[in-house]
Amino acid sequence: MNETPAPRLLFLFDMDDVLVRYDWKTRMAGLTDLTGHELDELRRRWWLSGNESRAEAGHFPDGDAYLAAFAAAMECDVPETEWARIRGSAMTELPQRIEAVRIASEHGRVALLTNNGPLAGRWIHRWAPSLPPLFGEHLDTSSNFGARKPDPEVFRRALAHHGARAEDTFFADDMPENIEGARSVGISAVLVEHDTDLREAVRDFVASRNDSLEARLTSA
Repeated sequence: MNETPAPRLLFLFDMDDVLVRYDWKTRMAGLTDLTGHELDELRRRWWLSGNESRAEAGHFPDGDAYLAAFAAAMECDVPETEWARIRGSAMTELPQRIEAVRIASEHGRVALLTNNGPLAGRWIHRWAPSLPPLFGEHLDTSSNFGARKPDPEVFRRALAHHGARAEDTFFADDMPENIEGARSVGISAVLVEHDTDLREAVRDFVASRNDSLEARLTSA
């Protein structure tokens, strides 16, 4: 449970292809060079086996355990700095989307909710240096909550962690199934597509909640 006071409004943001452009091909090319495995074999050993999904759901207790399991699956040495360099090379910050986070931060708490394991959580602040000043301590990966999107449980646990109500929470993600997971627990969720103006989506949510609050006060 978060020990800071509960926010009136909570804004949850996915990371890849929402706040940063994520080039999967660049990452896979870097990992094939590092491990010596062709793409199909690389994916078979880690992604298709379900290891990454398990990591995102909190299976590995920390980044060291994740990296050891990854290296064992690849049957080669995988230095953490190289793993991180390759992941970071596939990411490019999207300034207009990050501006939406800044706008949201003026109205409530902003927090990351990205399907990633504990090792990613250790490096996000370096991969996307514009995020820490906005998110502070709330650069959360799904592994922190022991569940992954689109499982509704990850959203329930995020709400409990922040002490927020679902109806006062905004969520942005690029995957329709994750949007449905959030909406299933009552969160206002926006599907982020190529031409989505996330700044306007944030402003619209703030306006809707202010209207709701005003209506409640008027009828009281």
